Amino acid sequence: ESPDQEVRKFRKRLLALGAGQWPNSSPIVELFCGRGNGLRVLEGLGFTNLTGVDLSERLLEQFEGNATLYVADVRSLPFADDSFDTVIVQGGLHHLSEIPGDLSRVLGESHRILREGGRFVAVEPWKTPFLRLVHSACRITTLRAFWPRLNALATMIEREQVTYNHWLESHDTILRTLDGVFARERRSIGWGKLSYVGRKQ
Repeated sequence: ESPDQEVRKFRKRLLALGAGQWPNSSPIVELFCGRGNGLRVLEGLGFTNLTGVDLSERLLEQFEGNATLYVADVRSLPFADDSFDTVIVQGGLHHLSEIPGDLSRVLGESHRILREGGRFVAVEPWKTPFLRLVHSACRITTLRAFWPRLNALATMIEREQVTYNHWLESHDTILRTLDGVFARERRSIGWGKLSYVGRKQ
């Protein structure tokens, strides 16, 4: 996706997850933030206390906006307990090598840095009939040649096949792990995505 396409996608997604009702001054951290387009959206929605974390310094250097950025492993976050009202992950958890081990560590760290009643928000790929259809399309060379976004997805899947497929096949474990750490507020599955909102209690 181009940065503008990603920004539009993230804006629609975050508003659907309730970001329009969050206090603008509340501290928010986005994990696996990459080049920071999710942070750009949050800033555009009026949020003023933003933090981003990614393992790639090269990606973080592409961000232009008002947020504090950290190069860090999300399994061991450089923040004090009870630091944030919201932790957001958009398409990062499926990169983890070990499920449930690494997932439990990331969720545990997210829980630790959230204030009481704070929210954990995640959107990740999910094995649905729509995603199976997209995967089938990825195997058609002519489609990939004429559809850049499909080709980009197919390339990502090829490069990250082991972790990506392991994530998609671990759905029961993932849902149990999420609900074991957070009090589920919202969970929806459709169009190849899991959207999850949980609270620290």
